[in-house]
Amino acid sequence: MKLVLAIIRPVWKLWFALCFALPFLVMFPLFYIALVKGKFDFVFRLKRFWARIISIGSFVFPVIRYQTKKYTFPKPCIVASNHTSYLDIIFSPFYIDHTAVFMGKHELLKAPLFKYFFVYLDIPVNRKRITDAHKAFSEAGKKIDQGMSQVIYPEGTISSEGKLKSFKNGAFKLAIEKQVPIVPVANLNNWWFLQNGGFFKSNGRPGIARIVVGDPISTEGLTEKDVEELKQKVHTFIQLELDKFYGRQH
Repeated sequence: MKLVLAIIRPVWKLWFALCFALPFLVMFPLFYIALVKGKFDFVFRLKRFWARIISIGSFVFPVIRYQTKKYTFPKPCIVASNHTSYLDIIFSPFYIDHTAVFMGKHELLKAPLFKYFFVYLDIPVNRKRITDAHKAFSEAGKKIDQGMSQVIYPEGTISSEGKLKSFKNGAFKLAIEKQVPIVPVANLNNWWFLQNGGFFKSNGRPGIARIVVGDPISTEGLTEKDVEELKQKVHTFIQLELDKFYGRQH
């Protein structure tokens, strides 16, 4: 069985890479023109269309559940999510209903073609350098002032087995500073289908990805002294959803 998986996983990952890269190459001229011209709403809609192609082509289908009921996202807001897989990013346009900016690792500025998202719209951040991190959150604040929501992964890194790590303060300080709501999102099992790690050893297969979108958490009237409580609210929501999904073994 291990031998079969060792063969199937990389084959599926290669197929997934094709489902990711080929549509992007075809759509890149549209992406580039829209980015240069500042047509960011069109860029986000195009990202959503690209995500659908990836999902259908790779046979990984996200099923999105809302904590209470489906709602229109507050605009702008900060979407704070656990980070288990690159699928977390790919699937986010399925539930985010307006243009949102992603904060990602600064190494993406070196990625051919893909780097233009971070040149014109998204925000690169080097979390290992405090000054760079402060600069990135300052830029995120400016984007919020322009009415654009932010997608931030407070763990700061991918958890290879989906176990929730501690959160950094940046997203919650920013939400309070700008007095915008936080939307918590729990990615339950994306790592089953595209896991971070060794190409032959990590998970890679089709399936049903489960995502839970929490109710918006208001920051109106909160101050910096409330950062820890706000951070804990989001962390607790995600941890409880993971516990329910995995039977309190996660």
